[in-house]
This record gives sequence, C-alpha cells and structure tokens, in this order.
Amino acid sequence: MIELERVNKTYRKDSEEVRALADVSLEVSAGEFVAVVGPSGSGKSTLMNVVGLLDRPDSGTYRLDGGGTDELTEDELARIRNEKIGFVFQTFHLLPKTTALENVELPLIYSSRSDISGHGARALQRVGLENRANHHPSELSGGQQQRVAIARALVNEPELILADEPTGNLDSRAGLEILAIFQELNRQGKTVVLVTHDADVASMANRVVEIVDGRISFDRKVESPKDAAKELALLPENGGQK
Repeated sequence: MIELERVNKTYRKDSEEVRALADVSLEVSAGEFVAVVGPSGSGKSTLMNVVGLLDRPDSGTYRLDGGGTDELTEDELARIRNEKIGFVFQTFHLLPKTTALENVELPLIYSSRSDISGHGARALQRVGLENRANHHPSELSGGQQQRVAIARALVNEPELILADEPTGNLDSRAGLEILAIFQELNRQGKTVVLVTHDADVASMANRVVEIVDGRISFDRKVESPKDAAKELALLPENGGQK
C-alpha cells in the first residue's frame, strides 16, 4: 500500500537547513499495523506528513496503493486524503461548538459519495460512542474526544489510518482503550501506521520501524504484540493485578 523510495525532505529553520528525512525507503503492505518510533526531532512526523500527502518530498518517489503521487495536483491530493486516508492526531482537532456527530460528519461534506446519511452515526457506533452523539467536546473526556476523532477518521471508510501520537494526551486507561480500537480496526483489515515515542504503545503493533536523524535505523516484525484489551483488563480498577 505504501512505497517510499529514497525520499528526502529538508526544512529551513531560520538560516539553517534541517534534513528531516534522508534517503528513506519503506514499504508497508495492506493490512499491517506499523509503529514508527524515534526520539523527538527524528523525522517521525515528517514521515507521517509525507505518507499522508500533507507534504511533498523534495526528492524520491512515493506511491500510494500502487499509484504515483509526484505529479498530482493539490485538488487530487485532497481527494485522495479524503477518500483513502483517515487521520488521528495527538490533539483531537474537534470543533468546540459542534456535537460529536457533527464533528464526525465533517469529512462527508467533501465526499464523492451519493448517499452520506447514517455514516456518521455508524462511525460513532464503531468506537462505542453512539450514546454521546449530541454531546459537545467540552462534555467529553479526553479518551472520548479521541474516540470521536477516530470515528471522524473512519467515516469515509478509508483503508489507511495514520495516527500521530494518538495516546500522547491521555492517561493509561484511555490510551489502552484507544489502542484496543486500533487493534480491532487492524483485525478488520485496516492498515494502521502509528507514530509514537512510547515503547509500550509500539509493543501493540505488528511491526516497529525506528527513525533516527531522518534515517531508518531498524525495521522489525513483532512476534507477539501485546493485546490492548487484555492489558486494559489487568488495570486495578478493572479488578486486575497490574
């Protein structure tokens, strides 16, 4: 699904050039759950922006789902982002004066679907928040707000979910609840690429890719990923011993 070949990206900061990605080559197959790890400033988020078509590489090739992206117009990139990619960020980016359901339905405004009725409600149901559809973000916990953000990412039924530090603003319990949702989505066939600096979060993925100084330093399969739902059951408030 994702094919990066010798991708480079450099930013200018004040009078300095900062090379965020240096000859990065990476392939992610459909149905994988990949955690991208690395220290702050390593290039993780830049990689996510390139994969999500939010930024263009300076050089190299990026193919998404078999199609080249180098020559696409901004309108074409926007259409692909809307139809093929779901984004989840550390900060939830919910509109404060709209309900959970209205936030989830926003991507449908730009959808090419002929019938969009019911999609928002079904997306909220998938993350267990159908009973919070008419609540505003200020009436929801952090974990619930992130679930709304995930539902918004799912509303157009994308095959690829990109999550940038999705548990960074959450406590342990809420973080595990979010990771359990990602694991379930992956079991349903979604491709998930998750950026994190947390080794415990990365241990939930099936593959870990580390970036240091803009380069991939290692890329390995995880033989026995942790099960977020089981980890959640071990929390003391759920009667567990953790």
